[in-house]
Amino acid sequence: YLRCIMSFIMNKILKEQFFVDNLSAEQEAVISNMNAYIGDGLKQNDHRVAIIQGAAGTGKSVVLMNLVTKYMTDKRYKTALVVNHPELFKAYKDLAVDIPGMRDKDITRPTPLINNAQKRNWQYDVIFVDEAHLLLSKPEPYMHYNGENQLADLMSLAKVVVVVYDFAQVFQSKMYWDKDLLFKTIGNNPYHQFDMDFQYRMVASQEQVDWLDDLTAEKPLKPFPYNSEFEFKVFDKAGDLYEAIKEKNKEFGQSRVVATSGFPRIDGRHNVEMDTFNLPWDEWDPQRTHWAKREGSITQVGTIYTLQGFDLNYVGMIIGPSFGYDPKTDSVTIIPEKYSHKEIFKKRQDRKFTEDEFKAFIANVLNVLIKRGKYGLYLTAYDDALRARLLELQK
Repeated sequence: YLRCIMSFIMNKILKEQFFVDNLSAEQEAVISNMNAYIGDGLKQNDHRVAIIQGAAGTGKSVVLMNLVTKYMTDKRYKTALVVNHPELFKAYKDLAVDIPGMRDKDITRPTPLINNAQKRNWQYDVIFVDEAHLLLSKPEPYMHYNGENQLADLMSLAKVVVVVYDFAQVFQSKMYWDKDLLFKTIGNNPYHQFDMDFQYRMVASQEQVDWLDDLTAEKPLKPFPYNSEFEFKVFDKAGDLYEAIKEKNKEFGQSRVVATSGFPRIDGRHNVEMDTFNLPWDEWDPQRTHWAKREGSITQVGTIYTLQGFDLNYVGMIIGPSFGYDPKTDSVTIIPEKYSHKEIFKKRQDRKFTEDEFKAFIANVLNVLIKRGKYGLYLTAYDDALRARLLELQK
């Protein structure tokens, strides 16, 4: 009985994130234009691509789920929803239960869909791809993918592929995407790009979002602009930040501590340890409830791998050791050698990455995490000089 109640609550939270009762004029316009483009593609069978492009929090998932619900519950069409993110995959499976006509088995990861469809000569009308910047753009045999590019494979299998891209959420070499690679992959196939540039997740002002972007882009630091209801506070101690987040979680729910990589191992423990704060990293768990919605995850530290694509109410962000401070430029600095998650730096045969590109991957991780909170961001930094400067600016 308790499990049923928890499932109901979790699905209600998910619905609030992926479905809204009152679409904005911009979202209505994008959906209308995309319906026309998809409708035309279903008649033409020209393997076309519809690109939904926008930064974190611009409502891309709301637009996508509106289209998914329309086409994936219509028995005339063979469709699939694909996402290469284990936690988001669970979320979509959960949502499918409450959408009449939606089949759980049509929600899948890209590799099994591609492998099965190629083996059985399946062809689709529409394939929807959320977080398409996580598609593999090189072979990964240990992930059972032997193709060259998952987007190219999906395009060959469908009349229309609808992809959601945010190039500022690219942070691994094996999933590397930029506009050049996207358009090279699309080649001569018809495509249309639908841009979204309004911030829907956060109640923050544009100036506040700009401040977050400037922080991660190594631009000169300035005081945070307090000109909206968005709550922002810098903490000297991670332990105090955690206590504040626990209070927010009691009051509003959906409040978690997150961090970027690079914390040293202490006595064999690979925890996030700083002043009085000491908690384990999030753990991938095969259970159906995804990390962001688990009550127990308040005692773990979230990462990009569990939180990408999810909303929280309040975020407690611990900026890890791979971010420092340069007093000459009065800006954050990125130190790749202190970033401990080495998947980011994996070599590729088809291209060589520069240090600046690796730095951009690390900056993208921080930028995505600090924008997870709808109503507030609590911030601290492992680096003493960076933390001191952020505190100084707050006075």
